[in-house]
Amino acid sequence: MTNGPWSHHRSSGMADDIDFEIKGQELQFVEIELDPGESAVAEAGALVWKDAAVGMTTVFGDGSGGAGGGFMDKLLGAGKRLVTGESLFTTVFTHNGSGKARVAFASPTPGSILPIRLDQLGGTLICQKDSFLCAAKGVSIGIAFQRRIMTGLFGGEGFVMQKLDGDGWVFVQMGGTVIERELAAGEELHVDTGCIAAFTPSVEFDLIAAGGVKSMLFGGEGAFFARLRGPGKVWVQSLPFARLAGRMLAAAGGGGQNRGEGSVLGGLGDLIGGNR
Repeated sequence: MTNGPWSHHRSSGMADDIDFEIKGQELQFVEIELDPGESAVAEAGALVWKDAAVGMTTVFGDGSGGAGGGFMDKLLGAGKRLVTGESLFTTVFTHNGSGKARVAFASPTPGSILPIRLDQLGGTLICQKDSFLCAAKGVSIGIAFQRRIMTGLFGGEGFVMQKLDGDGWVFVQMGGTVIERELAAGEELHVDTGCIAAFTPSVEFDLIAAGGVKSMLFGGEGAFFARLRGPGKVWVQSLPFARLAGRMLAAAGGGGQNRGEGSVLGGLGDLIGGNR
């Protein structure tokens, strides 16, 4: 594998480390290289190709509990995935042969695949629903609730976001181009509610009014911006899938554009949030 900004070679003495390379520009896929006995877990339907020595097993939940996990633990893990919009099942790919073997996974939408090593972020990442693509086996997929009512109603992500826990590599899919910002303590970033891709747990997420009444009604950006306050890291996506789907629906004669991630209030919430 080539050594570039979208590739990584394992470090000696580092547990749960894997080799990978992300290929492509707007339509990317990640190629993971496995040693004998190593495994990667992926979202159902994400596979592009694999070497013949790589076996495939479908598991209930995210597979992070291992074979020793009880039924209730697996049921709880599957329930968390269902709440965040994922399938009840994931697929584990294990290298059962000798030498090196590779397996590749692709994002289902145009955009970027972001490689993140969780132990470098304190072990946890909060991200948009449906963002998980694949990971080194052992990463847990959970849920993060919005504690503020207004943020849950109009924040673009709803009351539930995805929480990824572990210490290994995880690959998340984002829409369009993704930028990373490091916020200092007290530093604020105002973002369109649909463009929040991910952030570390130390970042505070709430809403702020999008200017005066005239700006709210006629500015086209909705009534609120998402306000992210540091310290911590933030990832912003340029093209949320719901925005792309809304434009396609409008072009097909199905109605107006959808510029954000939507609201739990339906049409009224979309109007207030700038999604219509």
